Amino acid sequence: MKTSSQPLHPVFKFNGLHYNKMELLDFAKSLVKEGAPHEIDIGKFIQKWFDDTETITVTTSGSTGIPKSITIRKEFMVNSANATGMFFKLGSGTSALLCLPPKYIAGKMMLVRAMILGWDLHVVAPEKDALTQYDNKYDFAAMVPYQVHHSIHALEKVGKLIIGGGDISNELNEKLQKVFTEAFATYGMTETVTHIAVKRINGLAKSEEFTALPNVKLSQDERGCLEIDAPNISGSRVITNDIVKLTSETTFKWLGRYDNIINSGGIKMNPEQIEEKLAPHIDLPFIISSEKDNELGERIIIIVENKDKIELPNYAEVFLNLESYERPKRIYSFSKFPYTETEKIKRKEILKSISKYKK
Repeated sequence: MKTSSQPLHPVFKFNGLHYNKMELLDFAKSLVKEGAPHEIDIGKFIQKWFDDTETITVTTSGSTGIPKSITIRKEFMVNSANATGMFFKLGSGTSALLCLPPKYIAGKMMLVRAMILGWDLHVVAPEKDALTQYDNKYDFAAMVPYQVHHSIHALEKVGKLIIGGGDISNELNEKLQKVFTEAFATYGMTETVTHIAVKRINGLAKSEEFTALPNVKLSQDERGCLEIDAPNISGSRVITNDIVKLTSETTFKWLGRYDNIINSGGIKMNPEQIEEKLAPHIDLPFIISSEKDNELGERIIIIVENKDKIELPNYAEVFLNLESYERPKRIYSFSKFPYTETEKIKRKEILKSISKYKK
């Protein structure tokens, strides 16, 4: 089999075992043939990583639309891995945990970081409580908020933790203030080869702003949306639909999604900012959205996930925490929200369901 020139760090370990490139390819072949579903994905990725092509095709999670395939240059993945290692000071010999689905970019990049930087990578099934199932300790791990929630009592096993793939709730944020693990929220997407910026969410270095990784510069377009100039990981400038407050070329505060903007009576609002105000006062998962209104054009609504079908409280007092124009005019209840595999709420699917129900 002809292989590419992709390097494999000489001290790289997979579940405690050393592999050279040919040994790793043989191992990958066995995973594809006999492994569990996540192991098959790992095996296929390793085979693709070391073939003679220059790109990898990755599927997006579908949280902001229909999942799509994106082709990424392997050299960009290598550069991203090096930037993460530099930012977090994670050199060879770092012990790391892969508990994310390997078929998405975040899981793939944990493998790339380990192979490029020479980490000792412990791979487990991407389950909600993966961290609790083993006694190992790790210098570095990546999880989605759902996994962190179910592993909060075991986080002492992790030195540095990056959290992506979904919003960190107020409840989870409060719990993270009580752990010694250095916890970071990440900002990124498949097009930017996972995260291009991070912010510390606990400890003395806690921040409200995201800080870009090395060799990333930021700007805004006329909509106020973030533009990313990162030639080491993208062949062109990345124009996002994320509205931000830019504080420098390398720091910003995330405000919301442009495609979620609500125009009610001529006032434009970010539903994510309204959600942030309400989150400390509402225990159930919820989203803020809008529906058509003859007078206002759009009126604010709140949609609550009510799995146990409890009687919802009167939220009138809770809504007093909002400006009058921000207050929901109607409450909808769902038995279960649709989520992506990485536990992001599928807002568009919820709104489609409401539209069908009303018809």
